[in-house]
Amino acid sequence: MNFTGLSRFLLASFFIGLLMAFCLANGAFAQDGNAGIQEATNKVKSYFDTGCDLMYAIGAVVGIIGAVKVFNKWNAGEPDTNKVAAAWFGSCIFLVVVATVLKSFFGI
Repeated sequence: MNFTGLSRFLLASFFIGLLMAFCLANGAFAQDGNAGIQEATNKVKSYFDTGCDLMYAIGAVVGIIGAVKVFNKWNAGEPDTNKVAAAWFGSCIFLVVVATVLKSFFGI
């Protein structure tokens, strides 16, 4: 198709008019932003306890895996057992402390 200057202008005007009509029609259905933010806050608060329980469960699994790895290193007589034990124990403590601190920090 070969469009001339006038037909391009008319086509562009038609699409701009359609876009404006669509935007004006959707503007009538706009909602309050505060209500949406409040609803999102309530949903996050409701998921927070479940997330903390998940963090505790992950900490427990990491602790069990770490205990098995440290036990194997200790039985094998490897010299870096203390460093490995400290790293695994530290990661478990970190997960539990982060969940607890976030819970108290946000007052949930």
